[in-house]
Parts: sequence; structure tokens; C-alpha cells
Amino acid sequence: MRIGLGVGELSGSAPNVDEIVGEIAAAEADGFETAWLAQVFGTDALTDLVVAGAKTSSISLGTAVVPTWPRHPMALAQQAITTNVAAGGRLRLGIGLSHKPVIEAMFGIPFEKPASHMEEYLDVLTSLARAGAVSHMGENFRVAGSIAVDGASPFPVYVAALGPRMLAAAGRLADGTITWMTGRKTIESHIAPTIRAAADEVDRPAPAVIVGLPVAVCDDVAAAQDRASKIFAIYPTLPSYRAMLDREGIADASGLIVAGDEASVEAQLGEYVDAGATEFCLVVVGVGASSEERAESETRTRSLLARLNS
Repeated sequence: MRIGLGVGELSGSAPNVDEIVGEIAAAEADGFETAWLAQVFGTDALTDLVVAGAKTSSISLGTAVVPTWPRHPMALAQQAITTNVAAGGRLRLGIGLSHKPVIEAMFGIPFEKPASHMEEYLDVLTSLARAGAVSHMGENFRVAGSIAVDGASPFPVYVAALGPRMLAAAGRLADGTITWMTGRKTIESHIAPTIRAAADEVDRPAPAVIVGLPVAVCDDVAAAQDRASKIFAIYPTLPSYRAMLDREGIADASGLIVAGDEASVEAQLGEYVDAGATEFCLVVVGVGASSEERAESETRTRSLLARLNS
């Protein structure tokens, strides 16, 4: 299995740059595929990854995800190209729309025609990421120019795509999707077939289906479910995630956390692979009544995931 770890704010905390870099370095030492870092309301994810790139040597450095609306695609491309060079070609750029309440209430940007916005955004961004130049005259963006950074090389771009049109855009234009709050049945019946059909239509390689999930190796599954429900309580209130939970027939993250002993967790992740997941972005959740018990659960979880990744 290809297993990456969600770090920083993706894991439910709001650490500083040194803490984030420490988490990424620890993930590299444990042999994980990728460290995935969210762009939320704390530090800037790509800046963090520049620092992390100087402190690590082999682990891939991913964003899951950078919101598109506050950043012009050419500006994000410039930052990402620079980050990729600084990190020795290890960047994996995940982008997403974020959510209407965030974009409109916090940034004051109209959340209009989101699918059209993403389709054009991807055309601009991927042209610059792959070739360093773009000419795009659309409804949302009119961009013509190039970016020249010494040592630049192409890097993959993934989309937090859940709806049919977004998945189709990701399949045609990007390198895959990164999911969150999305269960196994939905991966199998909706996410994987939709994005792969779109890629097939334009004769592109099979896209990555990177599945984000909370995971806990523990002896009390009910406690893990309760903890996940509390930690990730905000997500069922957001329409895009609510739609995925409804597809799966579950109420919240308590029905999504991969929890149990080592054999059970391994089996559950294997079911996701069978459903179409090509790799994982896993958020470790410590389970227990005390901090010592939660730390022990986190250690067991990381140990298992490191073994499965290798």
C-alpha cells in the first residue's frame, strides 16, 4: 500500500512551522510515502514545505489542499514551481475549492460557477506546472504568459473533487483526486469510476485516487468512533462532505474512521484498495481515556501504517 500521513492542521491541530517540519521529518524517518499538509487558517502550507524540503531528503511533500479562490492560478503556479525547486522536485500539489461559507464570508469572494472556475483554473495551472507557459482566454481567467525558474520540473496536481463535474475535470486535466469524508462504497461506485472514465475519454493515464481517512489502531472501536465524531464535527455541516456522507449512508466521521486492532485496520484499508484507492492520506487519531493511552494508540497506528507502506 502507498500510505501518506496527514500532518499539521490536517491532523486536527494548529502547530507552528517548527512543529510541522518536525512531523514531516518524523514521517520520513518512518518511511512514509508522502506528508500531506492542509492550507487552513494557520501557516502557509507551501512555505512550510519549502522549510521541510530543506530538512528532509526523500519524502514527497503534498498539499491537501490549497484553496483556489484566493489565489490567481498563475500566482499559485509561480509559488508551487518555486517550492518544487526548493524541495528537490518532491512537491505534490493538491488544490480545492474550499467551501462557500469560507470563501464568501471570510474572503468576500463570490462562490459562483465553482465547476467552471476549477476547469479553467486547472487549465492555467497545469499548463504552467508542466510546460512553464500558458495561453488561456476563458470566462473566468484570461491569462497569457510564462514562468521561468531555474531548475524547474513538472509536478503532479490533484483536485479535491467529489461531484461528477469536478471529478471529470480532474480526470481530464489533473493527475488525480484527493478525497475526504468519503467512504469505501462511494469510492467504488462514484469516485473511482467517474474520474477514470473522464481520463479514458481523453486518453490520459489512470488518475490517482488518494483517499483521506482518519485511522486508529486501538482496542475500543466505539471510543475511536466517538473521538472521530468530535474531532471532525465541522465536516458534516459542509455541503460537499455532507453529500458524500449521505451517499455512504452515515451521519459523520464516526462511520468513516478505520479503527480496530492491527489485523482489522489492515483489512479495512485493503477493502479501500479493492474499491479503487491507489494510495492514502491517513490522519492518525489517538484513542484512550488518558494522554498516555492516546499516545500508545498513536504509536501502534504509526507502526502498523509504516509496515504496510513498506
